[in-house]
Amino acid sequence: MKKNFAPEDELLFLALGGSGEVGMNVTLYGCRGQWLMVDLGMSFGANEYPGTELMFADIQFIEDRAESLLGIVITHGHEDHIGALPYFAADLGVPLYATPFTADLVRRKLQEAGLAGEVKLHIIDDDHGPLKLGPFAVEWLPMAHSIAESHALLIETPFGRVFHSGDWKLDDQPLIGEPTTAEELAEIGDEGVLALICDSTNVFNQTASGSEGEVLRGMMEEVARHKGKRVLVTTFASNVARLHTLGEVARATGRQLVVAGRSLDRIIQVAQDNGYLSKLPETVDFDTAMGLPRGEVLIVATGGQGEPRAALGRIAEGTHQLELSAGDVVLFSSRQIPGNELAIGRIQNMLAARGVVMVSDRQSLIHVSGHPGRPELEALYGWLRPQILVPVHGELRHLQEQARVGKAAGIPDQVVQVNGEIVRLAPGKPGKLARVPNGRLVLDGDIIVPADGEAIVTRRRLARDGLVIVVLDGRGGAQVQGLGLPLDEDYAAFVAEAERDIATSLGRLKGRDRADAAAQEEAARLAARRAAQRWSGKKPQMRIIHPR
Repeated sequence: MKKNFAPEDELLFLALGGSGEVGMNVTLYGCRGQWLMVDLGMSFGANEYPGTELMFADIQFIEDRAESLLGIVITHGHEDHIGALPYFAADLGVPLYATPFTADLVRRKLQEAGLAGEVKLHIIDDDHGPLKLGPFAVEWLPMAHSIAESHALLIETPFGRVFHSGDWKLDDQPLIGEPTTAEELAEIGDEGVLALICDSTNVFNQTASGSEGEVLRGMMEEVARHKGKRVLVTTFASNVARLHTLGEVARATGRQLVVAGRSLDRIIQVAQDNGYLSKLPETVDFDTAMGLPRGEVLIVATGGQGEPRAALGRIAEGTHQLELSAGDVVLFSSRQIPGNELAIGRIQNMLAARGVVMVSDRQSLIHVSGHPGRPELEALYGWLRPQILVPVHGELRHLQEQARVGKAAGIPDQVVQVNGEIVRLAPGKPGKLARVPNGRLVLDGDIIVPADGEAIVTRRRLARDGLVIVVLDGRGGAQVQGLGLPLDEDYAAFVAEAERDIATSLGRLKGRDRADAAAQEEAARLAARRAAQRWSGKKPQMRIIHPR
């Protein structure tokens, strides 16, 4: 019998994604028989799941309990917080709640998926007041981050208040939006905070993340250095403040702004529809940009994470309408996401072959992180003074380190949990109650499948070890074909030897096994695999075809 795990007269916390990893953020709060979800994000496909495009947290736990789910409240519009909504929100059948800019991003995603009429999307504005859902009351608190309208959530419950930080940093010159002030955060702390659920991404950074205002000045200086050269800046499309900066830089340095990338076009439109980027200079098209003197062009392009079909990748290949030549400059105004190093290196090497000069944030102040370093975490602890710290949004090493920082700062209780571990926050001493099934799903073509399912595991094995196909002829012989084996000029000799070994192995079968199809197939499989291992050092996947 499946345990229900229905929340009783208590406050529960459960991460299904985003704890023990970066990305795929999905958080549940449970109280008095009902659940509230915060965010429903995704990550992009990883090399360990060949052929897949997107990764999702497995949310079967709450799908099985959808009748007790009150709604999904959204902190901000990054893909690792909203990207899974088009794939799961309709099946969950609950309303979504987000502030205007984020809601606009979500609405467009739902429209593209043909779900605009199937999912209720409610916009939370400044005059809305706390959102009351069952035993929860939710208030959105603006925080600085690398996207417009990033929010922490102050969640009122019968057992105390939870401060769910979302993605955040401290920034005294944010350029876009007005974050909650230190005084306002201290007032929240004065009124009492039971638990702080907190971003751990940059906990190992001993310095604060820095300000967008500093990037504006650094970018201005860097672009001004490259007179007479085309300058391309690649950054995350969602960073509206960075786009504002680049508009100001283009204006101040006498350059025309050209935008390359559909996601950039989309973000600019959404931002302007919601009152942001109103002073962004008029952009020019590609043909106009290529006709201008080189020193009068500032290109903003997607692809800084090495995506091969994004604008920067195609520019590096020479297959885009925009061109860079020797001496032109590419500024990488974004953080290198772990796992993308090889892809980014490939793009950079292609640019280097063209004689393009590249500048990263290690060489010039052209990027700051949107996540808090240790000094910012300690400042937030001091303002909120929570009873409990639950680190999230990080790998296990990040979570454990933030717990240590919180303990040293005087937070009474720290709970280090990972995806699938139910934590009781109150009443009583906080701690883990149980572990529920969780995992990863991947988008494989048009189908969402388990990341550890047969199709993906088999594909991974094929990629690693290759395939051998054996066709039995029914007369004691076989034809062998190997795919993906590192044999080259030895291939014919391998095939001949494998076919002889199979014939020998089949000839040794005795009694009933001589006529038994299963015994013949197993003998052929073992013989062919041994031959492949002798010749290639691989243990390939085997496919035996037997005429029946």
